[in-house]
Amino acid sequence: MLDPDQRARAEDRLKSVADYDAITNYLSALVKEKRKRPAGDVLSGLASYKDKKLGRMGKYDLLANAVLLLVAGHETTVNLIANGMLTLLRHPNWLERLRQDPALAPRIVEELLRFEPPVHFRTRKTLAAIDIAGTTIPKGAPLVLLFAAGNRDPKRFAHPDRFDPDRAGNPHFGFGGGPHYCIGAPLARLEAETALVALAKRLVDPRLLEDPPPYRPGASLRGPERLRLRIAGVAA
Repeated sequence: MLDPDQRARAEDRLKSVADYDAITNYLSALVKEKRKRPAGDVLSGLASYKDKKLGRMGKYDLLANAVLLLVAGHETTVNLIANGMLTLLRHPNWLERLRQDPALAPRIVEELLRFEPPVHFRTRKTLAAIDIAGTTIPKGAPLVLLFAAGNRDPKRFAHPDRFDPDRAGNPHFGFGGGPHYCIGAPLARLEAETALVALAKRLVDPRLLEDPPPYRPGASLRGPERLRLRIAGVAA
């Protein structure tokens, strides 16, 4: 649903509507269950919380937030971890350094967010005319913001096509920017750091069996469909 090409084709739009209906029906039933038997999870909190003045969150907003949390909290993190492992396998010196020194994980994840981000672009609409680079973008114009291209801007990053966690200064667009900056960024960083450290420490002599691997369809959320490895074993 996030790719312009898929929104342009009638058959893709119909499939997107059917998929969205299916996931909202599933979450609607789950919300009812959470209200009956709330637990310590986020959806239970959203479903059962009642503000003294405003009451409960409306059904539409509740389901919209549930879908957002499910997709944004899963799909992008899966891709960040898969993209990260693929990149480290292509740069075995960094994989070994991470294995020996897990404290490198934050720097490695920040560079992964620049070098191989899970979100390559997002679409927006201008709220006012914008003058940029000798061109005026009119109010109400649709825009495609190419985060992945900005992350490799040679005017901002030295050797932008080089994976280099040692680089000084890394103002990437891996989580967007401004008022739309990803609210789950701290959790995503922690998940990626934890997963990559565990994989680096436990997988013995991992090697790629496919390079490049097949990728999922669509360019907005980018990640491998699968990542097949050969390993000599798993360390305790």
